[in-house]
Amino acid sequence: MKSTMAARIRALQEMTVPELRTKYREVYGEETRSRHKEFLWKQIAWRLQALEEGDLSERARHRAGELANDADVRVRAPRNAFGDGSAPTGERTRVHAFGRAHDARLPMAGTVITREYRGRLIRVTVLDQGFEHEGKVYRSLTALVHEVTGSHWNGYHFFGLTKAPAVAAAGGGR
Repeated sequence: MKSTMAARIRALQEMTVPELRTKYREVYGEETRSRHKEFLWKQIAWRLQALEEGDLSERARHRAGELANDADVRVRAPRNAFGDGSAPTGERTRVHAFGRAHDARLPMAGTVITREYRGRLIRVTVLDQGFEHEGKVYRSLTALVHEVTGSHWNGYHFFGLTKAPAVAAAGGGR
């Protein structure tokens, strides 16, 4: 690739989306529906290189056409996919209830959290619906901690889970 072409491509990467949309119109002679910056600059860069260095050969175009004809690509479902040529009915739609929202303070299911308490190591596995300790499943950390220690503790405080992880806190936006 010539240094001038490389400089032109670098310049494309610095353009704003409206500038790229204008450049796309200049290069392709038509509007684009895309507002995705990376997609636009790559498409324009490809087109500029093709114009300067030559496009695909006729043989390559012919072979690509053959491959496309052989491919079983569908944009829409076949007309008779639903039995009578009509659109899908509501009977095929399934409704699922979603479970409670996952508490952001908890690590993902399968994680083992530990705490040493009065010389004893307490190991708890986080489950999708509860917590497991020594083969018994508890609905809440507080119930588990009460059972293990014999005193009332907030389960999150006991295991040091009082703050949401940084990733969850950054996306939460409270």
